[in-house]
Amino acid sequence: MQTTQLGRSDLIVSRLCLGTMTFGEQNSEADAHAQLDLALASGINFIDTAEMYPVPPRAETQGRTEQYVGSWLKQQRRDQLVIATKVAGPSRGLQWVRNPLALDAAQISTAIDGSLRRLQTDYIDLYQIHWPARSVPMFGGTRYDPAQEAPSPSIHSQLEALAVAVRQGKVRYVGLSNETPWGVSEFIKQAELHDLPRVATIQNAASLVNRTFENGLAETCHREQVSLLAYSALAFGHLSGKYLDNPEAEGRITRFPAFGQRYTKANLPSAIAAYVELARQHQLKPAQMALAWMQSRWWVASTIIGATSLAQLQDNIDSAALVLPQAVLDGIEAIHLRLPNPAP
Repeated sequence: MQTTQLGRSDLIVSRLCLGTMTFGEQNSEADAHAQLDLALASGINFIDTAEMYPVPPRAETQGRTEQYVGSWLKQQRRDQLVIATKVAGPSRGLQWVRNPLALDAAQISTAIDGSLRRLQTDYIDLYQIHWPARSVPMFGGTRYDPAQEAPSPSIHSQLEALAVAVRQGKVRYVGLSNETPWGVSEFIKQAELHDLPRVATIQNAASLVNRTFENGLAETCHREQVSLLAYSALAFGHLSGKYLDNPEAEGRITRFPAFGQRYTKANLPSAIAAYVELARQHQLKPAQMALAWMQSRWWVASTIIGATSLAQLQDNIDSAALVLPQAVLDGIEAIHLRLPNPAP
């Protein structure tokens, strides 16, 4: 498994990261431990979770994912693993996570202590702000509207709160998620002006059907040395082709039809069909083609993979050894030019 360095940090991680958002909803604790064992045995040292997981978020299950990761983690060599988790932000109707659900200093401190307790560890390698406190287009939104702005903690104050955790040894490095070019730039500016923790990473959605990162964010992150952790690389399973073969196939799309509105847009079925056909024309598994393409992009540091079965996870891991022929890469570009970003 190839590795990479995250931003300006000293975190060296595998090019594939195990995502865990199914742990505690679609996967039992035993399932979770089996997936973690397989990932570790395959050379994956990078595990990503969040205080709000599993998904879809519910009061009854919130925090269970970190608990499952924690019961496994206490049996491992902690210094051999990079554990990332996230603090939930406001405005998403998830008041059961913390109340008030905010990104002020008190709530960030409370969230960190809760994650440490559930993860059964003394420190978090990478602590990420799950989504901005301010109003920005995210989770399928495409337009910024200043009329939607509401009072929120400043970026400076959020970094000050994170700096306390870094000084206490509870957090090693900090990162962002679902951020914009302006947001990344402002976090960097405030860190450099006030000697506060510099963000090492950004975790945003990216896939064959969502290449919007390549626009403003790719340049911003390249120049500022902020590494992309790409999530939703299989577009909620659509890029595996399983829903083309069987619209009722088991998965988040059929189990939770109200979840993942990003993947209900008009041009998505045509794009998915085209990418799946291209893969099969070249005797490739569609999911492996989609993941191998992500890993071939210069702007992707690590691709987050998730699964509900060991067989599915093994297929995803095997994509790390796949080098796509030029004909496939050319075919991908042709489809993208015809059907650009149907699931931004």
